[in-house]
Amino acid sequence: MKAKVYVETSVISYLSARPSRDLVVAAHQEITRQWWDNERSNDLLTWNCRHIASAHVRPRIDALCRARGIASPQLCTPEELMET
Repeated sequence: MKAKVYVETSVISYLSARPSRDLVVAAHQEITRQWWDNERSNDLLTWNCRHIASAHVRPRIDALCRARGIASPQLCTPEELMET
């Protein structure tokens, strides 16, 4: 089975936004552009670290998936994916 990618809307927002003056946001935008060009077919990505890719939410998603007997998706930011 071919792997699939779900791109959460925050990734598209970083990709399509005007360059930011905020250094952190600008860095996220550049990482997102690099990911989009080179890695977009490899993983589940989000910049939504409050509601999706958070240390509090990930374990809950893993537990729910385990309870239903399904594999948990790998949730990460483009930056985390590029580090691997």
